[in-house]
Amino acid sequence: EPAHVLITGASSGIGAALALAYAAPGVRLAIFGRDEARARAVAESCRAKGALVAVVLVDVTDQETMADAVALVDDAHPVDLVIANAGVAGASLGHEDGIARLFAINVMGVVHTVEPLIARMTARGCGQIALMSSLASFVVRPGTEGYCASKAAVRVWGEGLRQRLAPKGVAVSVICPGFVDTPLTRRNRFPMPMLMAVEPAARLIKARLAKEQARIAFPWPLYLGARLAGLLPAGVQRLATARWPGKE
Repeated sequence: EPAHVLITGASSGIGAALALAYAAPGVRLAIFGRDEARARAVAESCRAKGALVAVVLVDVTDQETMADAVALVDDAHPVDLVIANAGVAGASLGHEDGIARLFAINVMGVVHTVEPLIARMTARGCGQIALMSSLASFVVRPGTEGYCASKAAVRVWGEGLRQRLAPKGVAVSVICPGFVDTPLTRRNRFPMPMLMAVEPAARLIKARLAKEQARIAFPWPLYLGARLAGLLPAGVQRLATARWPGKE
């Protein structure tokens, strides 16, 4: 069990559920988020389970501030596990934001979270990094190309990091969930097959991270379907996904 866990996007959704899943007597949690009220509410719930919690209010797109915040947390107590979870979908962004903001959060936010810890973990010869991607990284549905592209970038970067850091004692896992019931997915205006409650999703992620699995993809029928769909010729993919209703 990791003694010190850093989680971004921990004020709601999967991030909050993961914080609660790891909360236990003596465990240190660093909860990174932007919404102070929600982050502190999650922190109090974790403290009620015996965890020692630090709340860090920060925007993951701010590289310098993130580097300083991550360093301070790691200086206080070495981070055993970092979960770069913060992310958004297109529907959660206003019209003034668009694709640049989506990539800034989903891709660069992950980079800003992980990079400050790579040298520290490799110097210690231990540690674990988890990156939140999605089953959407394997196949594109019309209207979600920006989100799918951002999650594909996270997945490929994470898989490359695993190969590079494994010889140095640092494990890397890429998490690829299907549809999980969170405030983010509740904005979707299309059917979400095999929708999963957030608590069992967090428990599944925690259990597989404990085994240091390279890719944590679930539920398996959707994962299999996404992999197979991604192998189809582009024209066939277009005809198949054109029937999917709604957009993000």
